[in-house]
Amino acid sequence: MADFLKKLTGNRKKKKPRAQKTGAAQVQSEPIDYQERINRHKRARLLRILIALAAVVVIAALVFLYLERRSYHNYRILETSEQEDVVSTKYLDMDGKIFRYSQDGVSLVNTDLDTVWSETYSMQNPVADVRGKRAVIADKDGTTMEIFDSNGLTGTVSTSYTIVKAKISTNGLVAAILDSGDETWINFYGSDGSLIAENQTKIDDPGYPMDVAISNDGVIMMVTYQFVDGSETTSYVAFYNFGDVGQNEDDRIVSGYTYEGTVIPEVRYMSGTHSVAVRDDGFTLYEGRQIPKENKSVNVEKEIISTFYDEDTIGLVFKNEDKEKLYTMEVYSAAGKLEFSRDFNIPYTKIKISDGYIIMFNSSQIGIMNENGVTKYSGTVDGTINDIIKIGYNRYLLVLDTGVNLIKLT
Repeated sequence: MADFLKKLTGNRKKKKPRAQKTGAAQVQSEPIDYQERINRHKRARLLRILIALAAVVVIAALVFLYLERRSYHNYRILETSEQEDVVSTKYLDMDGKIFRYSQDGVSLVNTDLDTVWSETYSMQNPVADVRGKRAVIADKDGTTMEIFDSNGLTGTVSTSYTIVKAKISTNGLVAAILDSGDETWINFYGSDGSLIAENQTKIDDPGYPMDVAISNDGVIMMVTYQFVDGSETTSYVAFYNFGDVGQNEDDRIVSGYTYEGTVIPEVRYMSGTHSVAVRDDGFTLYEGRQIPKENKSVNVEKEIISTFYDEDTIGLVFKNEDKEKLYTMEVYSAAGKLEFSRDFNIPYTKIKISDGYIIMFNSSQIGIMNENGVTKYSGTVDGTINDIIKIGYNRYLLVLDTGVNLIKLT
C-alpha cells in the first residue's frame, strides 16, 4: 500500500501556472511615460502661477483704483519745524526733496526736514527755477546767478546787465533774459556758469523778450517776444538751435512763428521734445528735436485768469459768473487732448501742479486734485498758509506763517 501511494505521488506532475488571457492573447503591462508626467506637472504648476499672478494684478489694480478715487477729510502732522524764516524763505520741489531759498542762502532738505547741503549768498530779490535735479537762483533786477544740482553749487554767474528772468534745463544749462535799458540780451550759460552764447535783441526786431525755456538736452532755446505792429500787439516765438543744425542759421534761429493780436507771456519745454506757448486766448504746442514745428493749437473763448503746467500737463482756469461755481479748470495732456474739465469754488490765490497733483490754496483753504480730476482733499487748516508742496504719497509740506509742517492726509 505504501509503495502504491509513493508511486502515485511520485508520478504526479506539477502544474504550470496558467497565463491570464483576454480572449486568446496575453495582456502585457505598458511602460510608464515619466517624461509626460513631468510635463503635465510643469504645465499645471505654470497654470497655478499664472492664475496667482493674475489675481495679484487684479487686486493691485483694485487697490490702486480705490486709492486714486479716495478722498481725505483731515490731516495729521508728522514733523514740525518752527525755526523757519517763512516770511522770506521760498520752497520748491527738487526731485523729491525740498529746495529752500531766501535772500541769504539756499539749502536742500529731505522729506524728514533734515538738511542735505546748504550754501550762502546775498541777493535782494532771489527767484528760482528747478528742473529735475538742477536749479538756478537769479537775483531779479540784480546781476548774480547761482547754479545747483542735487549735490550743491556747480557754478556762479555775474552778468553785465540786470537779470529779468532765468530758466534751467534738466542737464544744467541756463538761459537768461538781461536788460540794459535800451537793449535786451538772451544769454546762454553752462552748468559751471561759463558763457556759451549771447544774443542781442531790440524792441523793434524781434521785440521785447517775455519768457525763455530750454529743451531737456539743452540744444534748443525757446523765446517769446512781444512787439507792437501799428496799433496791434504781436507775438513772435523763436527757436534757437545751439547744436550743429543751427550753426549756419542767422542768429541760430531754426524756426519762428508770428501771432498777430496775441500776447504770449509764457513758454515751456515739457516732456521729450514737446514745448508749449501759453497765449492769452489758449496755447500752441510744438514738436521737434532739432527744428521745432507747430503741432496743435487750442483756442478758448473765455478769459484765462490762471495757468499751471508740468512736463505732462497744461491747465487753464476761467472765472464763472455762477456764484455756486466760481471757477472752471480745463486740463490738457502734452498732446493737447482735453483730459477733464471741473468746476471748483475755492477762492484761491495760487494754483500749481506738484508731483502730478493740482494744488490750489488761499490763506486758510486747500484743494487738491489728482491727474484725473478726483478731489483728494478740500478743507481748511490751522494757521495762515504760505505754500504747500506734495513730497510723496499722501505727504505734503505745509508752509505756514508760524513754521513748516510735514503732514499726511487722513
